[in-house]
Amino acid sequence: MTVQMPSSQGQTGETLRRAPSNDGEINTARMAELLAVIAPLEKRLADHPVYDRLRSIEDVRVFMSHHVFAVWDFMTLLKALQIRLTSTSLPWRPVGDPTTRRLINEIVLAEESDELGPGQYASHYEMYLQAMAQAGAPATAIESLVSRWDESSAAHEVVEGAEIPEPVRAFVSHTWRVAMTLEDHSVAAAFALGRETLLPNLFERLVASLPKTASASLTGLEDYLNRHIELDGDVHNTLSLRMLSLLCGDDDQKWKDALVVAQSSLEARIALWDGVVKALDRRLN
Repeated sequence: MTVQMPSSQGQTGETLRRAPSNDGEINTARMAELLAVIAPLEKRLADHPVYDRLRSIEDVRVFMSHHVFAVWDFMTLLKALQIRLTSTSLPWRPVGDPTTRRLINEIVLAEESDELGPGQYASHYEMYLQAMAQAGAPATAIESLVSRWDESSAAHEVVEGAEIPEPVRAFVSHTWRVAMTLEDHSVAAAFALGRETLLPNLFERLVASLPKTASASLTGLEDYLNRHIELDGDVHNTLSLRMLSLLCGDDDQKWKDALVVAQSSLEARIALWDGVVKALDRRLN
């Protein structure tokens, strides 16, 4: 990682995701400036060679066995924000800004219990595990990590002791460090700029790159990716940027912190994609 974390206190000629339109709850000028700075990192992700390497069902299995950790630890950031920005303990009392509470709870509703059909609900992590089972991708590593990690666990011991690829270990450790040690606005920056507003572009690339010869085994993965494109491209994109803008306000230092964390989060994703490519190279050799 080339970007130092703060302490606890587009396509060519344009950013890969548009700056938000003028919204009374989004500091449009600040956000546009931030998005312009991180655009080169976004472009590196959009142009990453991993997409062109998914040529067979075996390749997709390797990808999914890495990517599932990002699917799971997405919830680390989301639940950290919910714990910090809403009331999740007894006795209940109103906490923080009502608009922020509404925004984070709307996102949690879909991510933790999305509606798959009439009377059918699941988290996006559970959707992804089902997609892995359909594709024949091994899920032993992620299920072992999740089952071993309880509230009394020391995070560094669980992650360091897990039998997972090094790029995955670095990615999960970065997410955990952000969620547990940084201030609210920095966690929101990792969530909004490193996940929610980024994923539609990446997932569109993935959908287009999936091998047609294995389409019957990848319908679950396509459903997962398309659902995120729908939610994050339309609803969650704006909600997460509003939340970040509300938390940063007019504080120069908070906007600087948001930029640093956004950069480090994008660098972490690039490193994870690099790890997938190296794993695919090892499979061929």
